[in-house]
Amino acid sequence: MPKLPIKYRFLDLSDYGRSPGNWIASKLQYTKLNAIHVTTLFIITGFIAIGFLLNGYLIASAFFIILKSILDAADGELSRLKKNPSYVGRYYD
Repeated sequence: MPKLPIKYRFLDLSDYGRSPGNWIASKLQYTKLNAIHVTTLFIITGFIAIGFLLNGYLIASAFFIILKSILDAADGELSRLKKNPSYVGRYYD
């Protein structure tokens, strides 16, 4: 479910995580996991990326940064699919 109506959509190259994020959200839609859980994974993944970067593992760091972006897209989509947005989730994200 896209965020914007068709007439307002635009090409955003920074949005590369949207398709895999939508796929992940669709797989989690009927589970007990919610957007807060995915956001927590997103935060942990970001810290892992920082750790790899600080230790000179650039390829591993790049992988986790990409994964972080995918999880960032998945949490919002999961919230929309479950029709469960929250103010806590918005601030936590």
